[in-house]
Amino acid sequence: MKIAIPKERRPGEARVAASPDTVKKLLGLGFEVVVEKGAGLGSSILDQHYTDAGATIAEDAAATLKDADIVLKVQRPMTAEEGNDELALLKSGAILISHLAALQNREQVKAYAQAGVTAFAMELMPRITRAQSMDILSSQANLAGYRAVIEASNAFGRAFPMMMTAAGTVAPARVLVLGAGVAGLQAIATAKRLGAVVYAFDVRPAVKEQVESLGGKFVEVDETATKNAETAGGYAKEMDEDYKRKQSAKIHETLKKTDIAISTALIPGKPAPVLITEEMVKDMKPGSVIVDLAVEAGGNCPLSELDKVVVKHDVTLIGWANMPSRIAVDSSALYAKNLLNFITPLVDKETKALNINWEDEIIKGTCLTREGKVVHAAFAGEGGA
Repeated sequence: MKIAIPKERRPGEARVAASPDTVKKLLGLGFEVVVEKGAGLGSSILDQHYTDAGATIAEDAAATLKDADIVLKVQRPMTAEEGNDELALLKSGAILISHLAALQNREQVKAYAQAGVTAFAMELMPRITRAQSMDILSSQANLAGYRAVIEASNAFGRAFPMMMTAAGTVAPARVLVLGAGVAGLQAIATAKRLGAVVYAFDVRPAVKEQVESLGGKFVEVDETATKNAETAGGYAKEMDEDYKRKQSAKIHETLKKTDIAISTALIPGKPAPVLITEEMVKDMKPGSVIVDLAVEAGGNCPLSELDKVVVKHDVTLIGWANMPSRIAVDSSALYAKNLLNFITPLVDKETKALNINWEDEIIKGTCLTREGKVVHAAFAGEGGA
């Protein structure tokens, strides 16, 4: 069976869906692996690295995807409406495994079904123990949280740690992390390692212990109201209006004393919650920095601009899209391993053929389309489900 690794064509995407290490392991599972020429360059992987691992290099996307049984991608394939029809190059019956952003691109889900493609959306991976090694959101968010602090430190006009010198003492930077999920926790850890005083806010009280274990100080709003603030999948729920008012006041108060704010709050399938209003930005200290990791979902701050760094009210707002791509070497390696861990259990060890249990919780949680129909529960009634 042929696995294809095409070059990513969406703007700003430097990652690749396979590493030389995962290529070797895919070959060991019995697959033939074809990589498009130059696919790994954004992640510092040369074509020679892939050929040394046993892959074949194809000249272009058409040659790479021709007769491919499985296609591994970082981002969803482009369609004719977007000007570069990658989806048309996939054969009917092919298996597509990628971050498909399915909940935000529902029309494209129907297109996969119409193309006869069996599509797996890796971002919908159930948050269960045996799926942790396949969880692309966690692996990429971890690096995004780290990179957010590096971006903030680059834009910040002061040092992070306290420094006692003969010329005087430099006070430590004060960092507020909004959202203590995977990205937020890594941001806390990174800012703390750089010497900052770190505060963190999250609606889920369960993360308080994690924040404190990393050296952060947890900002609490209303302990009673947050008892049921977490979904079964571990995500934050949208809170009621009374809680939002209290939350806004508490964040506003904290931001007045903050040098750097890193916002990571997301609600799956919905616009990002607004946590930092323009009034709050106006009250921040001149020279402060906000890194909005939720900018692609509308942003936690309405002043953030997608894929731009802007200065408003003397505050620098960093709104880079696709933060994991800005640390592509490591993010590609982890993403590729996630995909390998997903594929490995699907292969029969003796026959080397695919043997997919369509009733498995992981498969049901990620499979969008199959046999020309939309089959995922989140799309019931759409496209033949």
